[in-house]
Amino acid sequence: MQNERQKLIRELAKECTSVEDVHEKLRDLFKDTVQEIFEAEIDDHLGYSKNNNAGDNTGNSRNGYYPKTVKSRFGESEVQVPRDRNGTYEPKIVKKYETTSNQLEEQIIAMYAKGMSTRDIEDHMKDIYGIEVSSTTVSKITDKILPLITEWQSRPFDRVYPIVFLDAIHFKVRKDNRIINKAAYSVLGISLEGHKDILGIWIGENESASFWLGICNDLKNRGVEDILIACKDGLSGFSDAISSVFPKTEIQLCVIHQIRNSLKYVSYKEQKELMADLKKIYNALTLEEAEYGFEEFKEKWGKKHPIIIRSWEKNWEELTAYFKYPYDLRRVIYTTNTIEGYHRQLRKVTKTKSAYPSDEALKKIIYLATIEASKKWNMPLREWKKCISQFHIYYGDRLSLELAI
Repeated sequence: MQNERQKLIRELAKECTSVEDVHEKLRDLFKDTVQEIFEAEIDDHLGYSKNNNAGDNTGNSRNGYYPKTVKSRFGESEVQVPRDRNGTYEPKIVKKYETTSNQLEEQIIAMYAKGMSTRDIEDHMKDIYGIEVSSTTVSKITDKILPLITEWQSRPFDRVYPIVFLDAIHFKVRKDNRIINKAAYSVLGISLEGHKDILGIWIGENESASFWLGICNDLKNRGVEDILIACKDGLSGFSDAISSVFPKTEIQLCVIHQIRNSLKYVSYKEQKELMADLKKIYNALTLEEAEYGFEEFKEKWGKKHPIIIRSWEKNWEELTAYFKYPYDLRRVIYTTNTIEGYHRQLRKVTKTKSAYPSDEALKKIIYLATIEASKKWNMPLREWKKCISQFHIYYGDRLSLELAI
């Protein structure tokens, strides 16, 4: 096989004096190879080779050819697709209604997944392969992943998730000839083995208790029976929704987001001092120490920044849920940085796109970016064995007996 390949390369090289000649020869080779595959396919379909008497009186036979233009990385090639009299032969390598090789489609989807615009993909295919691929064609090719998205968004889940992170990332989407802001609401679960998994992405305009109730019910319908801790940003309506569907779930509000929101009301000159006082609260060793630190904070800053005080008082229970756990668990749940890291991966892919033409277009790019990002999630969270041991102590009655420690 190796000798034959080298012989073929040498023969092609004799006839090539430029890169364009190489592309031309490879296109001819591609065309001849596809044509031979067509001939082998119809031989196999009919059960006998061309001009073989074995086909006499079998009830089916060859019936000429019809032309077909196939696009590949080497350009456009005109091939002849064989027909049979009964019309039962279906090409397999390039199916009946396809005009593009699967490999080329995979390349287009891969470029789309990296955030390239349809215009960039058009230019790339023309410059590199000499193929005219319209934005409509790119859209049709990438639409082929929509059934995969539906299947992925409907897949079954584990019975219990020790930790679930929830957050939203915003995009601009065209709707009724207007550009509006939409949010992709993400749910990232940590399995009993400590591995990250995006449980779902929901596109919506306005978050509310009813919106989050639908998401929680979706998780339950797909097999989730219990969530031990749900970590969230200041998502409107989420607490009521999850308490309705998963009443035992403890909610931890992201402390880092709370701090950022507090700093919005503080002048630059005051920020360093105020941050030092807040640190005494969220870095406290115990809840009692945190409560004492907050009382001192109120005395010092209450009159000057009452909005900050009211915000911390309103969210105090959810802000301080992590104090009941040891350090290894606190480090994981006091912030939504885990899911924000995933959102940073999405931003790398979507930053070149100012607006998406539809929800479907947004779903496609988020799904492809999610699949790409999750390829790197092959290790459990750091110090997860310690964390799951502690979960087993706190929630042993709610965890599976097969818990791997």
